[in-house]
Amino acid sequence: MASLHYWARRLIQIIFVVLGIAVINFFLLHLAPGDAASVLAGEAGAASPDYMAALRAQFGLDQPLYIQFARYIGNILTFNLGFSFRQGLPVLDLILQRLPATLLLMGTSIGFAFLGGSALGVLAARRVGRGADIVISTVALLFYATPLFWIGIVLVVVFSVWLDWLPVGGMSSIESGYGGIAYALDVARHLVLPAVTLGLFYLAAYTRLMRASVLSVMSRDFIRSARARGVDERRLMRRHVVPNALLPVVTMLGVQIGSILGGAVLVETVFAWPGLGRLAFEALFQRDLNLLLGILLCSSIIVVLVNLGVDLLYSVLDPRIELN
Repeated sequence: MASLHYWARRLIQIIFVVLGIAVINFFLLHLAPGDAASVLAGEAGAASPDYMAALRAQFGLDQPLYIQFARYIGNILTFNLGFSFRQGLPVLDLILQRLPATLLLMGTSIGFAFLGGSALGVLAARRVGRGADIVISTVALLFYATPLFWIGIVLVVVFSVWLDWLPVGGMSSIESGYGGIAYALDVARHLVLPAVTLGLFYLAAYTRLMRASVLSVMSRDFIRSARARGVDERRLMRRHVVPNALLPVVTMLGVQIGSILGGAVLVETVFAWPGLGRLAFEALFQRDLNLLLGILLCSSIIVVLVNLGVDLLYSVLDPRIELN
């Protein structure tokens, strides 16, 4: 019963949070100067007032703002994200085409950062003050302070230009005509550079946080008591230290999902990765508000669902936490 009450409350919270974000996004984007009609006129080089008025009428931009807002909220409530006049397709279709690529990139980079950062943090904490700790902490600080675009450029120069090991950009080699396992391996090769670029910053952050968290847990009384009882050090780390030390890292993971999506915009643009981030970048410059609002709404839903997953992971790592 408590679990049912929890899920009902969280569902209501998710609905109100997503609607609140949708309202804020709508008004923020409409505060920006220019519209799709202005961009089309600029691309054409010139346009008559009648042509501009016809374009605005076609896009629904000639209506008062409150009518546009009411129509937008009504579309959301009916799961209709509108139509992209620049792309000539429904917004939902465009998002569904690009969403798998973004989820693949995000999932790979997050997994790389979380698992690698946690492992390096534990290793540094167990060798605190020694050579391994100094090297890991220094490298983590270096990647933490380096901008994403610079890391991406360096990786492209080294592994694509100099060594010719990995492709420069894109998601697959179109001319090769791969299928099945060969296609999956080709996508994996294209995924390496963007996923590593996006994940290195967060790997550094998780390494530093995990190191500090492990050191904090190892100084607690229950760990000293376990050592006094003769508990094996490996079992102690696996069963007691690491699960407790992971809690702050999991918290940061939930908080940083939004910034990871923001980083995906830059990484997808640099590596020509066909995901939502690159599509949002193009929609922003084309002033395609329907498409941009749909992408922002989809991104907010992803962030909310990931934070819900973080809550569930909390209850797994620490049985004392109950979902009620």
